[in-house]
Amino acid sequence: MAQTGSADAEHQQNGDGGKALGFFSFVPQLIVPASKADEAVQFYKAAFGAEEVKRVNHPKRKAEQDLPLVLSAEVKIGPASFLVCDQTDESFSSVNGTGGGIFFRLETEDVAGAVAKALEAGAVAEGEIVEAEGPCGGGLLGKVKDPFGVVWAIASAGKS
Repeated sequence: MAQTGSADAEHQQNGDGGKALGFFSFVPQLIVPASKADEAVQFYKAAFGAEEVKRVNHPKRKAEQDLPLVLSAEVKIGPASFLVCDQTDESFSSVNGTGGGIFFRLETEDVAGAVAKALEAGAVAEGEIVEAEGPCGGGLLGKVKDPFGVVWAIASAGKS
């Protein structure tokens, strides 16, 4: 069934006739090597006229670091937004093994249900569902890798 554009996802059906999960946000997130997120944001501003909407720095910054680690910087280019973050010990080190990459973040009120549905469809769990402090605030977070190697974060956080 084609996406209707309706904000009321509760009443939309998915392709198998069941009720849709009701995601309220799709957020691409770019992970860069530690201490490069600020540099990346500055690049997007200079290169594409991006606007930085908000930023969350890591609360446990080490004193010897020149710059705080960025948990998330929301960047807007035209009508579209995405997050840029420094890779930290707690972040998605499995994205591509090189300290950088991209994953997609889906935000929903039913994290466990969304993770279960992804696993049923062929995704592989990337750890357990946890209570996280990560980007955009706290909440439940589950990670799955799809059959094509893309990591999906399914989170309850991010409502602003």
